Amino acid sequence: MTLSDDMPLQHGDPRTLSKDEIDRLLGHQVLARIATCDDAGEPHVVPVAFLWDGESMWIESSTTARKAQNLYKNRRCMVSVDGTQGGLRFWAILLKGEAELITAPVDHVREIVTRIYTKHLGAEGVLAPQPQAMIAAEHVVVKLTPAKIITWDTTHSPLPLFG
Repeated sequence: MTLSDDMPLQHGDPRTLSKDEIDRLLGHQVLARIATCDDAGEPHVVPVAFLWDGESMWIESSTTARKAQNLYKNRRCMVSVDGTQGGLRFWAILLKGEAELITAPVDHVREIVTRIYTKHLGAEGVLAPQPQAMIAAEHVVVKLTPAKIITWDTTHSPLPLFG
């Protein structure tokens, strides 16, 4: 994993997030967006729930979902996670690399899926019938250990907040 000083946006005074800040922000109950490409090179971007372990991002998917089908053919992907304080005050983390697709052992996959759902739904919410049915379904876990991480943060800048 390499942290990059690339700054895709040049408004305000963006700064790069530290490793500790990345770990803290990715530990929050936020959604990510994963971008994959199909055989024709058409991009596909969808929101996903995830876990971050400090080294890798773990994303669950049904085996038949378009993102999984794209990744079976082309493992390169990019994930975006961001948050805003309003207006142009926001932070963003981009993770880029090749995904590892994990389907077995099934108990291990379900344990990861349960941890992802628990992060986003809470210990009680994950016990509801719909999440339990989703956990019981067939999954592939996408493990992205990023080759490159790009971050920026304008939350401390003097940029105006818009209402």
